[in-house]
Amino acid sequence: MIKIIISILMASIVSMTLMMLCTIISKKTMMDREKMSPFECGFDPKKSARSPFSIQFFLIAILFLIFDVEITIILPMIITLKTSNIMSWSMTMIMFITVLTLGLYYEWKNGMLEWTF
Repeated sequence: MIKIIISILMASIVSMTLMMLCTIISKKTMMDREKMSPFECGFDPKKSARSPFSIQFFLIAILFLIFDVEITIILPMIITLKTSNIMSWSMTMIMFITVLTLGLYYEWKNGMLEWTF
């Protein structure tokens, strides 16, 4: 029991010593309003938090997710090429890529991919 208490005491002393040493050695920086404000891409932190912003950020995120999921579906299909029926594999790939291409064309024609200021 004494060994456990001594171990905890030694660990506490070492950690306190290291924390004090880091505080003494650490570089002191000037904190101004600009540095203390949170950085959000596309947002001005000086304005109201409830102000509307462009929906383009969400559309780009959705496109990224769609094509990220597409890659996770296509990569295993390449591995199964050797063991599956070539005709059914080809039809599945053609249908999958056609649906993705039609979705991208639809978004492009509706102007969802254009940045307007």
